[in-house]
Amino acid sequence: MYLRSSPLGAGDLGRRIIEQRERTGLSQAEAAERAGMAASYLRYLETSPAPRPAPGDLERLAGALDTTPAVLLGVGLAVPPGQSRSENAPWPEPLDPDQCWGYLADGGVGRLVYATERGPVAVPVNFRTLRKDVVFRTSAQAGLAAASWQPQVSFEIDSLDDTLAEGWSVLVSGQAMIVTAPDEVAELSRLEMSPWAGGDRNCYIKIVASEVTGRRIRRLAGHPGAGHASRAAPG
Repeated sequence: MYLRSSPLGAGDLGRRIIEQRERTGLSQAEAAERAGMAASYLRYLETSPAPRPAPGDLERLAGALDTTPAVLLGVGLAVPPGQSRSENAPWPEPLDPDQCWGYLADGGVGRLVYATERGPVAVPVNFRTLRKDVVFRTSAQAGLAAASWQPQVSFEIDSLDDTLAEGWSVLVSGQAMIVTAPDEVAELSRLEMSPWAGGDRNCYIKIVASEVTGRRIRRLAGHPGAGHASRAAPG
C-alpha cells in the first residue's frame, strides 16, 4: 500500500509533477538533471501551492517526464470528470485510516450526508479537522444543525484528475453534534473557518467519527487491470 505522495500544501501542478515523476521512476534530483534545471527549482514547483514556471521550463520538464505540458497543467479539467479513457485502466486500492485523515487534514469543501423527509441528501460545506473530528460552521436554524440529532451521518470528500486518470475519495461516518462547551467553542474558533455562505453561521458542528474509509485509483503500469479501457471514476 502506498502513502500519500504529494506534500500538504502542494498545488495541482506540483501534484501532477510528482505523480508523473514517480511513474517514470525518477528521483527529484534525477528529474531535475534530465530537465536541465536546479533541484531546488523543481522542489519549488512540486511544493508551492501556486508555482509559476516559465513555458520553456515546463516543456523541458514535461519532456524529461515523458509527458506533455498539457498533462502537467491539467488541460481539459473543465470537461465533466470520468469521460476520458486511459491506456492503462485506473486501479482502486483501499486507503488505511491514517491515509484517509491525511487527505482530510487540509480541510476544504466536502459533503455532509444526512436523512430528510425526501430521503438522503448531500450538502456541501467547507470544513476543517481537529484531531479526529470533522468540524464546520452553520446557522443554528439550518437543516444542517438539525442533522446533529440523527444517530448517524456521513461526510464525504473526494478529488478526481481526469488528465492523470487518478482520484481518491474518503468517507467518514459517525455522530454529528452541536458544540456548546465554551472551551471547545473557543478552540474551534481558532481554526478560523469562514463559511462561504453568508448570514449568521456561528453554530459549530463536529462529526465524531466511528468509521473512516477511503480508496484511491491511479494508473499503474504492469497491473493486471492495465491495457483495458476503463472510465476514470472513483465510484
